[in-house]
Parts: sequence; C-alpha cells; structure tokens
Amino acid sequence: MGDVPDASAASSARKVRLRFAIITMAAVIAMLVTASLGRWQLRRAAEKEAYQAQLDARAAMPALEGHSLLAPLAPSAQEELLHRQVVLQGEWLPQHTVYLDNRQMQGRPGFYVLTPLRLAGPVGQVGQVGQNLVQTVLVQRGWVPRNFENRAALPTVQTPSGRVQVQGRIASQPARLLELQTPANGSGVSQIRQNLDTASFSREIGVPLAAWTVVETDAASDGLARDWPVVGSGVEKHYGYAFQWFGLCSLIAILYVWFQIVQSVRRRRRHPSPATGG
Repeated sequence: MGDVPDASAASSARKVRLRFAIITMAAVIAMLVTASLGRWQLRRAAEKEAYQAQLDARAAMPALEGHSLLAPLAPSAQEELLHRQVVLQGEWLPQHTVYLDNRQMQGRPGFYVLTPLRLAGPVGQVGQVGQNLVQTVLVQRGWVPRNFENRAALPTVQTPSGRVQVQGRIASQPARLLELQTPANGSGVSQIRQNLDTASFSREIGVPLAAWTVVETDAASDGLARDWPVVGSGVEKHYGYAFQWFGLCSLIAILYVWFQIVQSVRRRRRHPSPATGG
C-alpha cells in the first residue's frame, strides 16, 4: 500500500513540471515576439528619421522657379522634388476654385481652398502631357471656416486678378479622407468636394494640370489662414510603440519570475516535502 502515495506524488510532480514547462515556453515566446516587435518599431523610427532629414534638407534648399518643374519627370525625380520651396508667377483661374470639406486647422473644421494658377511666360517654355501643353498648377491656397447654419454656403475668398506671385512648397495630391460613394459625389456636382484628384479634375475642367500641387506658404491673406500642419515623418509614434512593446516584454518577464520562481520558492519553504524537510 505504500506504493500508492508514491505513485500519486510522482504523477503530481510530473504535472507540475509539465505546467512549468508550458508556462515557460509561452512566456519565452511572448517575450521574443514583443521584443521583436519593439526592435522593428525602432528600425522604422530610424528609417523615418532618415526621411525626416531628407525633408529638412529639401526645405532648406533655394526656392525653385515654377516653369522648371513642368517638364515631364520620372517618378523618382518627382519624389525628390516633394517639399522643396518654389516660387510661382501667374494668373489665378477662380472659376475652377474648389473647397475640400472636413479639413481642420488649429482644431477648427472648415475648407481647404484650391485654385489653379496659370503660370506666366511663353507657352513654349512649359512641359507637355500627351499633346496638351501644361502651364497650370493646382495651388492649395489656405483654409477658411465653414458656415454651419448653411452648409452649402461658400465662404468669401478674395482672388486677386492679374499676375500674382505665390510662394509655397511642392506637394503631392491633397490628403484624402474617407468618402462614401454616392451620386452626390460625382465630378462637377459642386465646388464643395470631399477629395480631389488632379488627373480627374484636369479632365473635368479641360485644363492640363501639373502632376504635383503647391501648398501656399505666404502670410495669411485673401481671407485664408495658412497655419499648415508641420510636415513630419511621424517618428514619435514609432518610439511610442517601441516603448509599449518593450514594456510588455518586461512585464511578462517580471510576472513570470514572480509567479513561477519566487512564489514557487516561497511555497517550498513554507511546505517542505518529506524527502527534504527532515
């Protein structure tokens, strides 16, 4: 009869060791995964810092002249122009002004106002898209608040006539927002739009537009605010995510040591087995 307790104790010991092994394996895997994710976020942060250095270097370069940018460029060359400073001279086309809805500036909702600018100078100096001469650039001129009592009302924006000079930075397409595809969103329905693509807008108005846009950076004027968000790479969020992953990894390690090692030692000290307790 003395073998039965020994067999029961051995079986219980095997179960304890198996549970310990499973928990240890799960903890190790979880720590490896979270640490790997933390390192990946640090690599992404390093990539974003390098990109931010490129943006800062481009912004510090001398301003380009508008006509020099209208010649056809390879995608890689277009990418290198983004965020460069530029000076444009030309004439506004106010009949093609559009208002991008649900845009914020300093936390206030309103419109981004976009107007094409026909560049001044001989047509022969500008680039080509297909058989159409390109001498017009879409300019993101600034922001205005909207009328919430009459959401269809357009705000007052002054558009100077004649030749104007615009300082700005080169940008790609205007940032897109989530848009429900409804008939009301069709091209040409309204000057108020949720999003705008330069290629489709060019076909809509029958005016060849450059592939890039310009964000105007002149002082506030014409009823428009120009406190644009600072162009950044978003490196801070990657450091934040890395901190969270490494923190979770450390928490798993602490909990494992506490419950699987420290508590186990304390239990054995309080309840020594007959074989070791004397």
